[in-house]
Amino acid sequence: MYVIDVLFLFSQVIMGEDGTNIGKRKLAALRDNSNYFRMRLSDMGLHVLGHYDSPIMPVMLYNPTKIAAFSRECFKRGLAVVVVGFPAVPILMSRARFCISAGHTREDMDRALEQIEEVADLLKLKYSKSIFG
Repeated sequence: MYVIDVLFLFSQVIMGEDGTNIGKRKLAALRDNSNYFRMRLSDMGLHVLGHYDSPIMPVMLYNPTKIAAFSRECFKRGLAVVVVGFPAVPILMSRARFCISAGHTREDMDRALEQIEEVADLLKLKYSKSIFG
């Protein structure tokens, strides 16, 4: 099977042309999971970039010295996180990037959010609640 064949099958599932509603359910789950996770990150005081419905959530770290610390603390807690710093972004626009899928359960996300909140408190990242994080 060629890549183009897989893409064609994938598009049929997403569009419902395979006779199922699997694609529709997966897209709805992805949107719901993304919005839930983004809302909870924002509610805890983190600066979250991007748009609602997007499964990719950049969370601002700002200070470049927090990049390695955030990555290390998340790893210690069993979380996979992508961190981005200079030169990929301007020096004071460091961020972490979380990616949500339709396969994540609410329990998965709540556990991750608890761990992220611990790290955010430790590293003083709650900039929406205080300029000092």
